Amino acid sequence: MRRTLLSCALGCVALLVGCSPTFDWREVRPEGSGLVLLLPCKPSVQARRLQLAGAPTELTLLACQAGDVTWALAYADVADPSRVGPALRALRESAAANLGAAAGDPLPLKVKGATPHAQDARLALSGKLPDGQPVREQLAVFRKGTRVFQATCVGAHLPADAVQTFFDGLQTPG
Repeated sequence: MRRTLLSCALGCVALLVGCSPTFDWREVRPEGSGLVLLLPCKPSVQARRLQLAGAPTELTLLACQAGDVTWALAYADVADPSRVGPALRALRESAAANLGAAAGDPLPLKVKGATPHAQDARLALSGKLPDGQPVREQLAVFRKGTRVFQATCVGAHLPADAVQTFFDGLQTPG
């Protein structure tokens, strides 16, 4: 009986820890993206025009913070299929350059419904913030048609389970 109560108590503690309010996962469908993703917080949205793969492009960014990590998705329609590869490469290279990081360690990437491309990648980066603080980043770049995506989580410490939930939640239905 005592063992049963102890097991039950430990199970309840595990459930409470697993339901941590730090990560309030929600399904998000960014307008015009054709993507569904899971975010652990309510994102803010902004868009701006910038040069991407040699052409002016409107890039939309969703971002939020939870658990001392910034969770983000950037996406753009590059319109021309010949610009997809250079755009994916530019997104990956700019993420590494922002941290002063090397190319990064490749990680498995599978985004349900995405259009496969040779430049698709998921990477783990280590670098520094502008103030010199060490930081880690995991990012994925992929596409659906001529839309390119960069999903990112950045922080001093990246909780493995939450990071995996974030990347597993990426999909391009239809």
